[in-house]
Amino acid sequence: MAFEVPRMKLGSQGLEVSQQGLGCMGMSCFYGLPAPEQEMIDLIHYAVERGVTFLDTSDMYGPHTNEVLVGKAIKGIRDKVQLATKFGNIFDQKGNVMVRGDPEYVRQACEASLKRLDVDYIDLYYQHRLDKKVPIEITVAAMAELVKEKKVKYLGLSEANASEIRRAHAVHPITAVQLEWSLWVRDLEKEIVPTCRELGISIVSYSPLGRGFFAGYNPQEAKEGDFRKMYGRLSGENLAKNEKLRQRVMEIAEGKKCSINQLALAWVHHKGKDVVPIPGTTKKKNLDSNIQALQVTLTSEEMAELEAAVPEEEVAGDRYGKATLQATWRYASTPPLSSWNPSSVTAEEGLHTI
Repeated sequence: MAFEVPRMKLGSQGLEVSQQGLGCMGMSCFYGLPAPEQEMIDLIHYAVERGVTFLDTSDMYGPHTNEVLVGKAIKGIRDKVQLATKFGNIFDQKGNVMVRGDPEYVRQACEASLKRLDVDYIDLYYQHRLDKKVPIEITVAAMAELVKEKKVKYLGLSEANASEIRRAHAVHPITAVQLEWSLWVRDLEKEIVPTCRELGISIVSYSPLGRGFFAGYNPQEAKEGDFRKMYGRLSGENLAKNEKLRQRVMEIAEGKKCSINQLALAWVHHKGKDVVPIPGTTKKKNLDSNIQALQVTLTSEEMAELEAAVPEEEVAGDRYGKATLQATWRYASTPPLSSWNPSSVTAEEGLHTI
């Protein structure tokens, strides 16, 4: 009998999810041309059968097409999955991304996602990026209204710093914060992770394999439309420098008799019982391999060895381009509640691209 992914509590409000989730973004966008729809529906069904029931999407993936895909896939099995989606990022006509968190848009976005997903409720609803013109208290209050109306069960944030998390949690309990966390992105461990643990908030780790870097990604084999070709850490001199770090991890994986992706994922799983990684894939064999990471045991000494193999100061390149970085937790904050003036709110244009 195949190993089935165990379940875990996410946050402190009662949500239970699979210990490993499935990031669905790459099925529709950013990593090349969209994969064949029926193959992806079959993959999601296969994931659920293996116990991977925590599915992650967003209205911006496609845009919109990934939610439609996930909605088709969970038709008839809605009660078996925990569905997470996000709002806040909107593409303008020039391909830039606008960020909105005003109450009117929060409601519009949720209603649109429910329709595309063809569901009555969303299990976990994230604010994808912070709107620098709208106090987070205002955005979360609008999200809380959706909970009262039973359109959403639990609330989350993505790319929010410790201060913003505290402000949000004071308005309505936050169940999870989604952040990039992997062997080569660890700066959140200093303030954000301790804050979340103090407040009983779980962490959802996106890109736990470094956008495929710790799963053997090769830029020369990248498909047309794969944005990683322009990703700083995966190109030019930076790639050559980072390849040395990957080789160190591969050597440790060989010693553990597991694959590099399993070792990298196992490291994330071992960061705490309140952490759930959501690796993405378009192949069943990769899903099976990722699931096996849950059976890789690491001692505290082995965890330290892995972290020493990938020192933060030796990672070459930023995790996003300059414009996109401005929307991540280090740079994104919202104004104080006392400054809120609804009449002055407009979408913030050209802030970042993903």
